[in-house]
Amino acid sequence: MRDLKIPGERHPEKAHRPDQAQPKKPDWIRVKAPVSQGYKDTREILKTNKLTTVCEEAGCPNVGECWSHGHATMMIMGEICTRGCSFCNVATGRPDALDVFEPGRVAHAVETLGLKHVVITSVDRDDLEDGGAEHFAQTIRAVRHRSPQTTIEILTPDFLKCDESALEKVVEARPDVFNHNLETVPGLYPTVRPGARYFHSLRLLQRVKELDPAMFTKSGIMVGLGEDEQGVRQVMDDMRSADIDFLTIGQYLQPTPKHHRVERFVTPDEFKTYEKAAYNKGFLMVSATPLTRSSYHAGDDFARLRAARLAKLGQG
Repeated sequence: MRDLKIPGERHPEKAHRPDQAQPKKPDWIRVKAPVSQGYKDTREILKTNKLTTVCEEAGCPNVGECWSHGHATMMIMGEICTRGCSFCNVATGRPDALDVFEPGRVAHAVETLGLKHVVITSVDRDDLEDGGAEHFAQTIRAVRHRSPQTTIEILTPDFLKCDESALEKVVEARPDVFNHNLETVPGLYPTVRPGARYFHSLRLLQRVKELDPAMFTKSGIMVGLGEDEQGVRQVMDDMRSADIDFLTIGQYLQPTPKHHRVERFVTPDEFKTYEKAAYNKGFLMVSATPLTRSSYHAGDDFARLRAARLAKLGQG
């Protein structure tokens, strides 16, 4: 009997081969080492406030550029995640108890850095009854109190093991952008994101819009994991069915030899094709480049997102 092909997955039998060498990294994916004074100043502020960033924990290739401009993505609720996704470099294990003073420290760092836009994310906390929703809400409120002009973007876990009140807590705190990444096509979830459920994540973002239609929603995927073009386009359609405003697509990079391997490096021209297709499907904002990450140029992109909505309303 012939094997069935899972939609969106190019080589299901080869989806997770960390022991094999990845393709040679092309020139378009290379970045400069972080050496600027701005980078050092940002690192010192974060260190002084005892804050963790996803920039460091996930080994983001854009850390030098972002930190040189004082931009950092705050990662709350510790450095230990309760999930074990094969693409992620954040440590997996049993997390410590929540730090009740962390929201205040995040707010102080945002004020000190003078951020006009801040991105706040977290590890997954399946050990907590509300998945850390109240901690997210407290952090949003703390930033609002100290920096009322700062716009706030959150990148949350999926709250898979929580009831709906968890999501309601976060939405009621009124972040400006609610981001939750689908990460990849559904056919690759068993190997790439085994602790998550594709349609639950999709429904989470749809529910945000139902709770607050004015709130911007955002999601992103990585490419180069073994997906095919048809699968990526189907994810775009699924996102639009959930009324997601902003799509990010970036090249997956293998953090260590033990992680999911890079199946291929997607070319800049292919990213442009994805960008055009996404705009044609109705997204207000699209960022699709090899180095695109959820929080890369988030402040500038938020301004463009807001302008795009105003333009659309004007046309209506």
